[in-house]
Amino acid sequence: MKNMHIPIPDHVHAVLMQHAKASGESATALARAAIEGLARQLEHERINAEMRAFAEEFAGTELDLDPAWEEAGLEVWRQGIQEKAE
Repeated sequence: MKNMHIPIPDHVHAVLMQHAKASGESATALARAAIEGLARQLEHERINAEMRAFAEEFAGTELDLDPAWEEAGLEVWRQGIQEKAE
């Protein structure tokens, strides 16, 4: 695990410390969880942007989705929706 020094505004520090005291968790654990959540969100956004760029670049080419594979994926998706509804 790596350490990082991050200056934060006084009001953010105060809120973090108040919540840590009220919840019984350390301020470090709360800050780590918030940063981990942001890192997951940023990675998710990066992957989505790369997938969108690929789809836009190769739409209509031989690298586009095969209609049979696309229908198979939709079929699996529909089955999942039906199972959740039951």
